[in-house]
Amino acid sequence: MIDSQAISQSMLDQAVLQRKASHFAPDILSRRDALLEAVAGRRVLVVGGGGTIGSATTMLLADLAPACLHVVDQSENYLAELVRDLRGRPGGLAVGDFRTLPLDYGSPVMGRLLADEKPYDLVLNFAALKHVRSEKDVYSLLQMIDTNVVRHVRFRRWLNQSGHGRRYFAVSTDKAANPTSLMGASKRVMEDVVFAPDLAGGGEQTTARFANVAFSNGSLLQGFLVRLAKMQPLAVPRDTRRYFVSQVESGEICLLAAALGRAGHVLFPRLDPVSELQLLEEVAARVLRLHGYEPEPFYDESLARESVAALAREKRWPLLLTPLDTSGEKPYEEFVGQGEHLVDSGLETLAAVKHLSTGALDGEVIAMLEDAVGRVDGPVNKQAIVDAIQSVIPGFAHRETGKTLDDRL
Repeated sequence: MIDSQAISQSMLDQAVLQRKASHFAPDILSRRDALLEAVAGRRVLVVGGGGTIGSATTMLLADLAPACLHVVDQSENYLAELVRDLRGRPGGLAVGDFRTLPLDYGSPVMGRLLADEKPYDLVLNFAALKHVRSEKDVYSLLQMIDTNVVRHVRFRRWLNQSGHGRRYFAVSTDKAANPTSLMGASKRVMEDVVFAPDLAGGGEQTTARFANVAFSNGSLLQGFLVRLAKMQPLAVPRDTRRYFVSQVESGEICLLAAALGRAGHVLFPRLDPVSELQLLEEVAARVLRLHGYEPEPFYDESLARESVAALAREKRWPLLLTPLDTSGEKPYEEFVGQGEHLVDSGLETLAAVKHLSTGALDGEVIAMLEDAVGRVDGPVNKQAIVDAIQSVIPGFAHRETGKTLDDRL
């Protein structure tokens, strides 16, 4: 059995992705001069820059000689680790004006910062609630809508008022294409916020829909490693397929989309659904085998928990296979939604569609959402929110089962 301490991130990535080199390296290498032109000497602001995708992108931006690089994140711990990582790597941190700020991007303090700072040329926004489990109750749902939509509108207005963001990028999700969850639907409305003409201030905007980032903070795959360390079963939904990219690749996607994406484009990875849309139980099996265990399938959570110690002595590990019956979950991933059509992205490894407005910002939907998250009393009707969003988003068919991911291991 391989010592877990000896298993590197690279080994884990190869086991999951089934490739040794970055899928996006061709564009990163061939467009190096264009990336330098877009970033070198520019003032850059990264919001949500302490999380997995934001920090991976920030690491790449720091190597492109920006005049300033300011990073905002609510998590002080994420920011502290980002600074350590940037300063501890070979070459250290060469950006003269580098700052980290533990701020909520929709708070008045953020508005004050934007009013006080000279205009940022390039603004990248990674702030989001991105788990389907965030719609498990009305309070989590309201917080998700507030973070993904309402605060984003406020943030865009502040940027516009102070002349920030000649280029603006915000990260989206594959679940925004034909969403079945309110999380995906909120990110689809967020795409409207990114491209809204009255919030743009004459700049250029792009976004990127994402595959799953392997071993990212809070992800199922990161959970595999934690479960192994804690002698607990692994669990995956049956017959469920997902695309995966590495953490480094996630930064490369965002760098390419933010710096080189064409205005009005929603970009996403060119991944082959036949070879790269992976069955989660097979991914779990590969991670277990890398750690020296053979998967042992279980369909009962209690039995799986009780069997860990005995199976581990035989170099086997319980893999709990659950039904895909939680609200909002899809059995597969897709990047192109109803009514959207592929356009030339100008990049080899990223495809694109032209943004198609849902109309959510033109009618009463956004006002209803702002009212719902702004009040501290009165009833909140989840179904009314679902109906309102469904009325403006093509392909939105909310999957409500009464079960949440918190009901699963």
